[in-house]
Amino acid sequence: MLRRTALFLCLALALLTAACHDNAHRERNSAYFWSTTFGLDSTQRAFIKAHHIARIYLRYFDVVVDASGQLMPNASVRFESGRPQGVEIVPTVFIVNNCLQHDVSQLDSLILQRVLQMNETHDIDSVSELQIDCDWTFRSHDKYFQLLERLRTRAAQQGLRLSVTIRLHQLAEAPPPVDHGVLMMYNTGDVSDPDHNPILDMEVASPYLRHLSGYRLPLSAAYPAFSWDLLFRGRRFVGIMHSRDEYPVTDGDTIMHRSAPLSTVREAKAAVDRLSPHANDEIILFDISPNNLQNIKKHHYEEIYHP
Repeated sequence: MLRRTALFLCLALALLTAACHDNAHRERNSAYFWSTTFGLDSTQRAFIKAHHIARIYLRYFDVVVDASGQLMPNASVRFESGRPQGVEIVPTVFIVNNCLQHDVSQLDSLILQRVLQMNETHDIDSVSELQIDCDWTFRSHDKYFQLLERLRTRAAQQGLRLSVTIRLHQLAEAPPPVDHGVLMMYNTGDVSDPDHNPILDMEVASPYLRHLSGYRLPLSAAYPAFSWDLLFRGRRFVGIMHSRDEYPVTDGDTIMHRSAPLSTVREAKAAVDRLSPHANDEIILFDISPNNLQNIKKHHYEEIYHP
């Protein structure tokens, strides 16, 4: 009887420990910060504190091709405030896809050197990860993967793991040679199509998600917290209205507001849970600019961040 009781207590303790461990993972809330200025206002700081944001994926700079055909950093982030206490920073670098049509044999070294320099200049310590964002295609696949292999080796020598963003259409391809990926559950459609929501459309996303359960790379999941105002002239797409005076608006023009409704984000999150539950161990919002934080009501964030 005592042996049976002891066995039951051990089993109960093991289950409780596993549940606590799972909850700890599922409470890792993160966010992207995608701007040329890193300056957190009171709204952003309150959001980070209220939702226990543990990690910020901070866009450091883009890599672009200049007029002479050279690869150059562009739109580097300007730091106007320090890292919030207790929040890990993940330097994130966006590589424009046409860079991969050029010589990238030294790009891994240049990216890592610049990231390390920016960390030191701005006192960004305790960095354990570097992330690369690139909308690579089948044509640029080989060169991009070779770049990542070199960068992963160099990053590991600095104590950094390497992660990349994974777009839905890339799930059908072999995973990149990195340590971790972030599945982008947004930008699912064509902004120039007036009949569909380009931010998150589950009818568009679902066919790609069938590859998720067999995807051979550990993933986190990122969900949208942004909106777009799209200007159409008739049915012709003119551009994204980042401000009301960005494009001339004429009689007959239509400004279509696009966002991801909470119901759609919940549907996307449930789909990821079914196919790759651990991808929701870390949930990331894109992104926490002040305007975006007003897109969803406060209690909606709780539904996105927590199970």
